[in-house]
Amino acid sequence: MTVGQGDVYAQIVRCLDIAEAALTAAGASLGDVVRTRIMLTDVTRWKDAARAHGERFASVRPACTFVEVSRFIDPDWLVEVELDAIVD
Repeated sequence: MTVGQGDVYAQIVRCLDIAEAALTAAGASLGDVVRTRIMLTDVTRWKDAARAHGERFASVRPACTFVEVSRFIDPDWLVEVELDAIVD
């Protein structure tokens, strides 16, 4: 089931929740993230994604790239997030 159907902000928040849980399981945190890539099916909606990204990374400030993609496997998905972190 897609969280936040039609809502870029809700979907990126969910993606970041999943990423944060994975980092925690690896003994890391969002503070260890050095780069993010935000993929959107409609890049004109980047401000919604940027707002969620900024809420999580305001004090970390990783390098960030926004790109537009044609689609994802599930047509209800509007956003996907990739994170690179340095974990000791």
